[in-house]
Amino acid sequence: MGQIVIVRHGQASYGAADYDVLSPLGEKQAARTGELLADLRPDALLHGAMKRQQRTAEVMADAAGWSVVPRLDDGWDEMDHLAVLDAQPKHFEGEPDERQFQAWFERATARWLSGEHDGDYRESWPVFAERVLGALDRVGEGTTVVTTSGGPVAVVVATLLESPAAYQRIAPVAVNAAVTRVVTGSRGRTLVSFNEHTHLTGDLLTYR
Repeated sequence: MGQIVIVRHGQASYGAADYDVLSPLGEKQAARTGELLADLRPDALLHGAMKRQQRTAEVMADAAGWSVVPRLDDGWDEMDHLAVLDAQPKHFEGEPDERQFQAWFERATARWLSGEHDGDYRESWPVFAERVLGALDRVGEGTTVVTTSGGPVAVVVATLLESPAAYQRIAPVAVNAAVTRVVTGSRGRTLVSFNEHTHLTGDLLTYR
């Protein structure tokens, strides 16, 4: 029996010149998750092409004391949230506050998921889901740790629960540096946990 341990990246640098890097808090979250998983001896450590995903893998490996070298599989990249937002008309003027942004993002995601506007997107929802599941299928035997983002985590969980519609409920509650576990065996893949985050207490608990 094998296992796939999927970790959402640590907190990115929201509002900074380069969003796609871990914040100082994100670095701490990744290290704490590495400490949690120190007893694992993964055969492979995979990450998407985003800097926050790769850096999470590197910090985790260092904190856990793993000798495995992180390896790229860009099938684990996040959906292009900027393109999804661009396709959704704004309901406000100027720069949004946090509440306005959340409402805008939820409307934009619902439009993307609807299947009624697939031609408007460089990567539609079906193509995104197929990409992520392709990456899941490429995972080898033994123990694999993957660092990715909330969207791919939600795709995997919703698929294994045989409820694709659950994606929209799952993705927003994915915790930074939380752990989702999948076992593989004669019956295929089975989800055994989602969004483990009891190791992330106090200020270490964030959702974005």
